Amino acid sequence: MSLYLVLGIWNDFIHFLERNMGTCSWKNNFGVPCMGCGMQRGFILLLKGEFVEAFKMYPPIYSLLIMFAFLAIHLKFRIKNGHKIIIVLFIINFIITLANYILEFN
Repeated sequence: MSLYLVLGIWNDFIHFLERNMGTCSWKNNFGVPCMGCGMQRGFILLLKGEFVEAFKMYPPIYSLLIMFAFLAIHLKFRIKNGHKIIIVLFIINFIITLANYILEFN
């Protein structure tokens, strides 16, 4: 498979995601953004290789990726005390997400 074909498929995938982004039902119903607003756009920027812009769009994106990557590794290899690490990562992510929400939308 040639590099041009792979890059074409990758770009088509990114364009598909951009055209089919979901809307925030919380924002639609209550008129205020939720704590996850910006995550889809940040993820798409990450896929495009725009790492700084992804962080600016949704600062918790990298900590969430770390948490989900560790979760996948733990589910595959059953790391000793992995469940405790996942709980700690979840708490850290919640704090980062809440801080981002408070700082950005208030």
